[in-house]
Amino acid sequence: MKLEEMSCIDCAVKRCDAKEERTDFPEFCVTTHLDPEVLKDAMKCYEDPENHKVMVAAAEVEYEHYCKYTRVEEIMEFARKIGAKKIGIATCVGLLKESRILASILRGQGFEVVGVACKAGCVNKTEVGIPEECCEIGIHMCNPILQAKYLNSKKTDLNVVMGLCVGHDSLFYKYSEALTTTGVTKDRVLGHNPAAALYTADTYYSKLKK
Repeated sequence: MKLEEMSCIDCAVKRCDAKEERTDFPEFCVTTHLDPEVLKDAMKCYEDPENHKVMVAAAEVEYEHYCKYTRVEEIMEFARKIGAKKIGIATCVGLLKESRILASILRGQGFEVVGVACKAGCVNKTEVGIPEECCEIGIHMCNPILQAKYLNSKKTDLNVVMGLCVGHDSLFYKYSEALTTTGVTKDRVLGHNPAAALYTADTYYSKLKK
């Protein structure tokens, strides 16, 4: 692979993650080849009060609870630090049980919770041009834009995605007005643990590399 085609995903040394200053970066390192204007533009965005609050809160949650808190606990602690009181849950209908449990936990911790499932609205898939054969696994479309707009109307402070399909989650993130984090990433085959395919990429899932 040519050096100009390489980036952070091709790095195995992680000099940028060292606890002390380093200068021995890989020849293709993004840090040493970064356009100064891109870095400057990104850093300026943290001057925005909302961005600054979120970034500090996220860093504090990481530091204070590193390898101690589950993701559910981290989400609640992050919500507290940014002052979020009303939490929206955008859930796949296939994870309603998990979302009910999450809602129960959040409510027990004093948060107001409102949720909306992907099939809300009961719009037929064919109405938006989805091929009719797709109706074999259900006639109603997943409606992530509706989910986002519904939670927008409820003025949520923070939204949590629970297992929306690939692509549907993308549309939800695009249209959500509130800051959004992910509770569960859907992977029906691997019990919603998509990283398992990566951990077994040299064995059982080596077929993915072909």
